[in-house]
Amino acid sequence: MAESAIISRHLRALWAFPGTELGVVGWPATKRERTFGYWHYWWQAHLIDCAVDAANRVPTPARRKRISELVRSHRVRNITGWTNKYYDDMAWLAIALERAERTQGMTEVRGALIALENKLYDSWNPAVGGGIPWRIGSDFYNAPANGPAGIALCRLGRYGRAQEISDWLEENLRDADSGLILDGIHLPSGVIERPTFSYCQGVVLGLEAELAVHTGEARHVERAHRLLHAVDARMTTGGVIHGGGGGDGGLFNGILARYLAVVALMLPGDAREQVEDRQLAATIVRKSAAAAWANRLEVEGEPLFGADWCKPARVPGGSSGAGLFTTGGSVTASEIPERDLSVQLSGWLLMEAAYQVTAAGL
Repeated sequence: MAESAIISRHLRALWAFPGTELGVVGWPATKRERTFGYWHYWWQAHLIDCAVDAANRVPTPARRKRISELVRSHRVRNITGWTNKYYDDMAWLAIALERAERTQGMTEVRGALIALENKLYDSWNPAVGGGIPWRIGSDFYNAPANGPAGIALCRLGRYGRAQEISDWLEENLRDADSGLILDGIHLPSGVIERPTFSYCQGVVLGLEAELAVHTGEARHVERAHRLLHAVDARMTTGGVIHGGGGGDGGLFNGILARYLAVVALMLPGDAREQVEDRQLAATIVRKSAAAAWANRLEVEGEPLFGADWCKPARVPGGSSGAGLFTTGGSVTASEIPERDLSVQLSGWLLMEAAYQVTAAGL
């Protein structure tokens, strides 16, 4: 039902081109949104990732076709190619396309993956002690760029660089007091931005779980354990991920849920601690999904998820207060954040994550 709601409310052909489909970023939509004047590269990458989830869950020709159309439309709307100037954006797209190729056999994305892999690998900056900047030319090196870049590079077989990223995140952005991952650091000045966003925790949990599997090194299991318990203590209430907003922030909790599911399914080890960690990660996903579902609205028979899964969802009235770009390049929330594609994608992400852990018996 989460998938169906996105399809009916948000998916439209790009500029009336045949064989295209892209996500309209608001519902109800403004004219600029309907014509893809706004489109938000990284939101569309997560839309592709969700479409891959759906095809993996129940493979059908329609779902495979949808992935192909979304990928093609992403390239057309980006105009200049597969890449852009934001390393976090490119990392999210690389993750989605790698999964499409690996799980759905979509070999047509290989050229895009090569371009994205090269950009991400070459963005590592040893001149300032390592790290990947948020965007080209920036002095800001943050978890939302380094975490997904590490995951993408790990899945593309670049284990050495992925491990360097993991060690860099541990050394530079783990908060000793809370155990959580901080937003980012300006280099070479060393000034740290201290917000602890939920998706920063998610991507580092995912990276550590992937590296634990592929390297067999204990430090990755230990880091995942420590961060998982910090998330449980500081970012959940009764096992439900709390908070949430719109705009770019609408995706943050869904990303955390996705990578909690990765921990639940992938974290290696048969010791009691690892078994309990996998169960804890799955429990947070399941309880969050139950809360989001309980607090949803039914609009014309389909779910509308709240920005905060602990609170009842609200119907967005009209299209006033649409998300806008800030001078820094991020996207603000709509007046009622439930109108944002990011918020509804987060709900779909959460439902797919809950399906995965329950299907695995967790």
